[in-house]
Amino acid sequence: MTSVFRAVGMAAAAVLLLEAAAGGFQRKKKQEEEITQTLELPPDPPAAVAADPSRLAFLHAPLSAQGLLSRQTRDALRLLLQNARGARFVRIRAWVAGTGDLRRVQSIVAETFAEKKQPLPVLTVAQVGALPLEGAQVQLEAIVEQRKPAGAGAVFAAVSSPSPEGAVEQIQRTLQQADALAAAPVSLVCGVSAADLLEPLRRAAYAAFPRASFVSFQLRRIPGPPLVACQAAASISKPVAEGVRRLGAGVAVSAPRIILSGAQLAFRYEESDARLAYQRLDRTLQQAGTSLKHTLLLNVYPLSSQLAEMAAKVRSEFVNAAQPPAGLVVPLEGLPSIDGAFALEAVALPAPGA
Repeated sequence: MTSVFRAVGMAAAAVLLLEAAAGGFQRKKKQEEEITQTLELPPDPPAAVAADPSRLAFLHAPLSAQGLLSRQTRDALRLLLQNARGARFVRIRAWVAGTGDLRRVQSIVAETFAEKKQPLPVLTVAQVGALPLEGAQVQLEAIVEQRKPAGAGAVFAAVSSPSPEGAVEQIQRTLQQADALAAAPVSLVCGVSAADLLEPLRRAAYAAFPRASFVSFQLRRIPGPPLVACQAAASISKPVAEGVRRLGAGVAVSAPRIILSGAQLAFRYEESDARLAYQRLDRTLQQAGTSLKHTLLLNVYPLSSQLAEMAAKVRSEFVNAAQPPAGLVVPLEGLPSIDGAFALEAVALPAPGA
């Protein structure tokens, strides 16, 4: 009988030990889950930022074919941060080729700036048809605000032409009208409708602007009719009257500050959806002390020519008809949302009294 009680006792003890071990495992698992749940997500980029146009500089990261999208994005950010030399990042744009997840770019940008303890810039991420280097998946370019003035202000231009030479000539003319600093580097970001336009564009760009920060890409995977769409920016040599001078294809600004927005997406494909996107961008700008009525540059990146027409039509309801902003309406390959129809980005003056 004693042996029976001993066996029962040992069995009960074993059960208690197993329950204790299981309880410890559950507590450990719960603690691990709680730790996982408390990990902070990377912050979202700001919707808009203010900057002094006289202190702006323009950078781009060289293309790389090493690794996939995540590695190339990190490598490009590292080079941009090195070249910025402590300047504050105002805007980053990522032109992504291939099938990588565009949303990953925003996460990497946020993580990188959080690690460096630097404020996030506004961000535009869009998919293009191809980059001019086999294996390259992302092209980053940026605007930074330096500690010291680079000139009296800045000029922004946006032009389109059937030929590379025509686009570059329009850019040259606009920068000359704005009294751009002859020795200052020019930022030149161009998309083309077909790959055979890339090399003629590169030659024309560097012939006109030997020190250009030059970025180029094919707008969509399927080639279209000849089109070269370019955006340019540079420092200007002297202030302009009343702080802003509109130049048709661009604008020169020497006001104390300007407001830059990141990409505002339009979702779905009805005119009411497009109007809602403009309303959201307008609210963003109002919170930053301006509005769409005060935009100097307003770019639209739709996913089709039909969406381009709709976005251009709705745009007229929100901008100042007497002084419409410069800008491009040019189709791209994709956006960071499956429901995205087009993206908007703006450069604006503060509203009077803001």
